[in-house]
Amino acid sequence: MDHQPKFFENLSGTGKAIGVLTSGGDAQGMNAAVRAVVRMGIYVKAKVYFVYEGYQGMVDGGDNIVEVSWESVSSILQVGGTVIGSARCKSFRTREGRLQAAYNLVQRGITNLCVIGGDGSLTGANLFREEWSGLLEELAQKGKIDEEAVKKYAYLNIVGMVGSIDNDFCGTDMTIGTDSALHRIIEVVDAIMTTAQSHQRTFVLEVMGRHCGYLALVSALACGADWVFIPEYPPEEGWEDSMCVKLSENRARKKRLNIIIVAEGAIDCHNKPITSEKVKDLVVQRLGFDTRVTILGHVQRGGTPSAFDRILASRMGVEAVLALLEATPATPACVVSLSGNQAVRLPLMECVQMTQEVQKAMDEGRFVEAVRLRGRSFENNLNTYKLLSHKKPDAELPKTNFNVAVLNVGAPAAGMNAAVRAAVRVGITEGHKMFAVIDGFEGFARGKIKEISWGDVGGWTGQGGSILGTKRTLPAKYLEKIADQMRTNCINALMVIGGFEAYESCLQLHEARSRFEEFCVPICVLPATISNNVPGTDFSIGADTALNAIVETCDRIKQSASGTKRRVFIIETMGGYCGYLANMGALAAGADAAYIFEEQFDIRELQANVEHLTEKMKTSIQRGLVLRNENCNENYTTDFIYQLYSEEGKGVFDCRKNVLGHMQQGGAPSPFDRNFGTKISAKGMQWISKKLKETYRKGKVFANTDDSVCLLGMRRRNLVFQPVAELKTETDFVHRIPKEQWWLKLRPLMKILAKYKTSYDVSDSGQLEHVAMHSPKEAETGAI
Repeated sequence: MDHQPKFFENLSGTGKAIGVLTSGGDAQGMNAAVRAVVRMGIYVKAKVYFVYEGYQGMVDGGDNIVEVSWESVSSILQVGGTVIGSARCKSFRTREGRLQAAYNLVQRGITNLCVIGGDGSLTGANLFREEWSGLLEELAQKGKIDEEAVKKYAYLNIVGMVGSIDNDFCGTDMTIGTDSALHRIIEVVDAIMTTAQSHQRTFVLEVMGRHCGYLALVSALACGADWVFIPEYPPEEGWEDSMCVKLSENRARKKRLNIIIVAEGAIDCHNKPITSEKVKDLVVQRLGFDTRVTILGHVQRGGTPSAFDRILASRMGVEAVLALLEATPATPACVVSLSGNQAVRLPLMECVQMTQEVQKAMDEGRFVEAVRLRGRSFENNLNTYKLLSHKKPDAELPKTNFNVAVLNVGAPAAGMNAAVRAAVRVGITEGHKMFAVIDGFEGFARGKIKEISWGDVGGWTGQGGSILGTKRTLPAKYLEKIADQMRTNCINALMVIGGFEAYESCLQLHEARSRFEEFCVPICVLPATISNNVPGTDFSIGADTALNAIVETCDRIKQSASGTKRRVFIIETMGGYCGYLANMGALAAGADAAYIFEEQFDIRELQANVEHLTEKMKTSIQRGLVLRNENCNENYTTDFIYQLYSEEGKGVFDCRKNVLGHMQQGGAPSPFDRNFGTKISAKGMQWISKKLKETYRKGKVFANTDDSVCLLGMRRRNLVFQPVAELKTETDFVHRIPKEQWWLKLRPLMKILAKYKTSYDVSDSGQLEHVAMHSPKEAETGAI
């Protein structure tokens, strides 16, 4: 799509007033959204008002609606909950309440509202918008406002952002707060697993989600739970027997613990509730296992927002302001949302209606329909969970006589093990014999290869690093030995999980096919690297975990200076030549600058940054944060930048530097990486099965076309298989990065939120789309 970039400079907010409020249940990341709305609003010269305590504050007026400045939202990015408060409001449900609210807004000239909340809050906002002109007429009749005000403030524009930890809103892949709630759940599950292992216990975990099983489903996927109960997919009749059989089989396989996850709204097929206590009693009575219940409750709403939620909320907040500036009296109220990796705008009421349809379908027992209405992402999660959690008896498994090997290449990345587990289990389900290669291609050449079973990969999802072992060595110098090993072990397909080296390795194997027939087999590459520098994909397994490590450290470092004098921190991140971690880390941690290789900078820019920080420090702001990618410039090193800032900031601020190093590679994988690794690996394995069937001729597999060596990546909204040979033209091999990177579009966002003047290409936004109902076929193709 070749279009002229459209910049927002010609969108002015002069004379406009925007009110921002949070309503309904709180969610981590709401503050990041509030901060983005305030700063973007002020940036486009609009007035921005906080509405404290949700709709209650709008009805009460007075000090509850106040104009805010740039500094008002300083240091709130890392705070959970909402700093402007949220309250359930009965009076706003009455016309009198809305009349009072309209009066309070008109007094301050506010005709643009940005509402952050769940579907109830957004429905309320839409009703308010529809009644607006009638409310003003009534206020004029009562003599509270004059006719001129009725004309001047004739229209109310509304943009919604969904803040809800349940992820229960149709039309958006992720709502603000969901990822952070998953972080809380997974932290608890990981902790419980160690104690359950010690005592051979069964744990029943109850998670939030009264009407939506998203949290339960994804956390079950992310920790490899034995059983999960969700409202959209009740268990079949006789589930009590099947569950107990499964639990005792797992124990017989030497598994020392069982985890069962129950959504608080879980039901059976007769719409009767299934409670965590009921499940516990069942396990104790039938199996006599030592069983404990843990109810997570409000822990899931608390804590600091994850990197994903901060970036999501910041992107949505900016998009919401753009939507308000572009709104006309004819535009319907919209929600800004995320589809894949794309910010989109959707008609608010279409989303609300679809969300209500799901509930209706569940009430009427149409559960297949309910799952479909939840959307592609939910459906994929459910199918993947079903695929990976229950092993069919050997007699029921097909037998293909194909042997598939899985290996890790390059540096370790969190989530690799989840990908290996999914590959092994899906491979076994498809009827293949699965082999694990130890220590990458180097181990392959030495014959370090062994068959791996379903039970061997149990408990792998939550493990960091690479259990199979990984090496950076490329296959080029071992081609003959590797070909020998493939022949000896009759390997018919390869699944290679790793970073840039994995991509390069498969290119080498592809190019060596003319010399070695053994490499004429289907080969699938899954991108897994913290640097996120693999061509053909927007995200790599491991990058989210690294980003969270960076953001957590930046939070701590910033806090270390609180109460002391003014201080600027220079922080060096990893990533090779790829600036993804530095740039996204800066956006998520609220940094003032991020130096990256992809955007060359000179001494003048460094000077401008120092002056910018000096100006900022003269206000009430006490701390500055600057991120630098390790290879952004060979001469402007971290030391150089530290010394420059120290010298130039003398008398205004002092400086500290910090090199984060290998802590970015370690740690337990984040929920996103576990889920992403699991889903793309399952999909990759299904592709391998399809290719094996297509290329099996006369008793052997022979695949020599370009499309039989593919990299599976996420592009914008879809998962796509791309031949590695075709990706060569998109790659800068010297610096080991893709020639074009989507996240560079988000650079201006970081600069705007740090108060720099910049131009921001908004060509991708601005079109109001409709909520797409997908066909069952679509769920099998692209979506993640």
